[in-house]
This record gives sequence, C-alpha cells and structure tokens, in this order.
Amino acid sequence: GGWYDAGDHVKFNLPMAYSLAMLAWSVFEYPRAYEKTGELPTILESIKWAADYLMKCHPDPGTYYYQVGDAGLDHGWWGPAEAMQMKRPSFKLTKTNSGSTVLAETAAALAATAVVFSDTEPVYAEKCLAHAQSLYDFAESTKSDTGYTAASGFYSSSSGFYDKLSWAAIWLYLATNQQNFLNKAEEYVPKWPTEQQKGIIAYHWGHCWDDVHYGAQVLLAKVTGKPIYVESVERNLDYWTTGYQGERISYTPGGLAWLSNWGSLRYATTTAFLASVWADWKLCSPGKAEAYRAFTKSQVDYALGSTGKSFLVGFGQKYPRHPHHRTAHSSWADMQTIPAEHRHVLVGALVGGPAQNDDYTDSIADYTSNEVACDYNAGFVGA
Repeated sequence: GGWYDAGDHVKFNLPMAYSLAMLAWSVFEYPRAYEKTGELPTILESIKWAADYLMKCHPDPGTYYYQVGDAGLDHGWWGPAEAMQMKRPSFKLTKTNSGSTVLAETAAALAATAVVFSDTEPVYAEKCLAHAQSLYDFAESTKSDTGYTAASGFYSSSSGFYDKLSWAAIWLYLATNQQNFLNKAEEYVPKWPTEQQKGIIAYHWGHCWDDVHYGAQVLLAKVTGKPIYVESVERNLDYWTTGYQGERISYTPGGLAWLSNWGSLRYATTTAFLASVWADWKLCSPGKAEAYRAFTKSQVDYALGSTGKSFLVGFGQKYPRHPHHRTAHSSWADMQTIPAEHRHVLVGALVGGPAQNDDYTDSIADYTSNEVACDYNAGFVGA
C-alpha cells in the first residue's frame, strides 16, 4: 500500500501524509466540485489507499514505521518498480526514538480522512480517528525527532514539529468537536516560525510538507475568527498576490508566482488552493476575494499551459514527455537514455516547474524542474 514519493520508489511517510491531508482537505472544502466532475469516487479511493497504509504503519500505540526503502540504494538504480532488486528496509519510531514531525503529520492526515468519511462510512472514519488520536498522543508526549534518521537529507523539516502539532490538532477538532483539540492547536502557535525582527508569524513562504502553519492558520481563522490568524493568513496571501507593505513574491515573465527553484509549481498551486479556500470564506472582504480568486486562476492556468506549454503530463498539445520518473520511463538497462522515449505516459502528474525566467527543459535527468511528486499534485488538485 501507500505511495512512492516521486520519481523514485521510496515510501517517505512525511510527504505522503501531507499529500493525503491535502487531498482530504480539498474534498472537505469542495465536495460538489468532485461530484460535478464525476471524480468523487476516484479521490475517495485514493484517500483510502494512503490512509489504509498509514494505519498499517501504526501497529500499536508506541510503534510507527515511517519509511520503506533506502534512499541511497534506491536513487542509485534506474528502472521500473516491478524490477527492483535492492533491499527494501523499513524504519520505525518508538517512544524512546521518536519522530514527532512525521507522527503529527500522519495524525493530521488520518483526522482529515475521518472528517471526509464521517457521514458516508462512520465505522471507517472512527478507525482513522482512533489512529489519529493515538499518533497525536505519541507525537505530543515525546516531542522529539531523534529517531527520524533514515529520511535525513531528503525530508527533514526545517520548521520542526510544533506547526504539525497545531495542524493535526485543528483537524482533530474538526473531526471530534472537542474543545481540548482546539486548545492544543492554539497552544503551539507561539512556537510556529516567525519573521525575524518582526515577531509576527512567518508569511514569506508557502504551505508545503515542510511547513504547514500556513494551512493550520487558515483553519484556525475560519473556526475562531481571531484577528491573529485572519491577519496572518492575509499577510501571506497578500504577499503572494497584490503585495504586503511593499513586498511581493517574484513573478516570472509568464506570470508564475515563483518561490523556489525546486518544485516551483508546487508552491504556487498549493498557495492558489489556500487562496481559493480563503476567498470563499464568508468573512473575506469582496476586494480581497476577487484578488485571491484571480491569483488562483492565473496560477492554475499557468500550470495548464497559458504560456504555450503545459506542465501537466498528458494535458494539452505540448506537455512534458520525459518526466524524471523511473517507472514511467521503464528502462531495462538501468539507464536514463534507454529507451529514448518513455514507455508509459504518467497522465495527470505535475512536474516541478520552470526557473525564475520561465526557462524549462523537458529532460529526464532534471530532477529539479522535471521530477514529479505526490506533494506537487496534492495542493494543485484542490486549486
């Protein structure tokens, strides 16, 4: 079960759980959109697939398997999943060697899944919720990442675990309506990343697997209406759209809000999802809602080809033909050059995206701009 992370075959539970949480959030916010397109059964099946795996990784309250596969061995071989020959070790956390970041992110994912299935499959939702609560207790009682070593250098979170504890707690509140979870979500806010010398919640980045306080504050603002969250959300979204106090994110000549070279589209389209959610909130001012919706449309349009090239595999006339993805390429020679063309079309996968000047090369060797990943698609789907 579960998902391979990107163009490789490692199961990294931190980005996997984040991706699951984002898919569930999109269903929570926009179920009718999925119904209208006929895709609701498909996304619910995908959510279950990942949720079932994450629950298998949690066989008892004090054990959690956070990774399958050795990234060094995996990345040193090029071929399809069916032909893997290397060892596939698993790595676990215990109460004495914990990993609160991935534990809390998994708790958030399963709590969000419980919310999505609460009306249609209450027994399944309760199962997800039980695991979410147990994982949250595991994460909160240990508050340590000392056991989270195998993913070091690949998925180590610079923001730490406090933002994930808030993110998980607000989803647990939405799943249970228990005040103690809302209290916990707010308890860790002072430990979120802040702007240096300003003392306010950080707003110069975007919601991603590494830093989920941006999403947590959207949910906290909608639940509580408190100015601290409302103002922080709008600082971040203004920075990405019209600008905040003279500061504005960089834009490419073609109109992409560009944050980072690695996975540039992932940040823009995920922020577009947050902007859409916020614009639809009843207390968002009409002027800001209009700006945020325009931003969402522009970023999705860019990803789908507004500049003449689509970054979504299989969509449009000119889309990526050579994404950095082992199984889509399916080499039997452990070489990126054989075969010359991919054997399979990875339909629907969003590649990393262009450089700051819109430059992009459709190269199988370019894992910075042409790899695909679960977390790249996770926010894009909702936008």
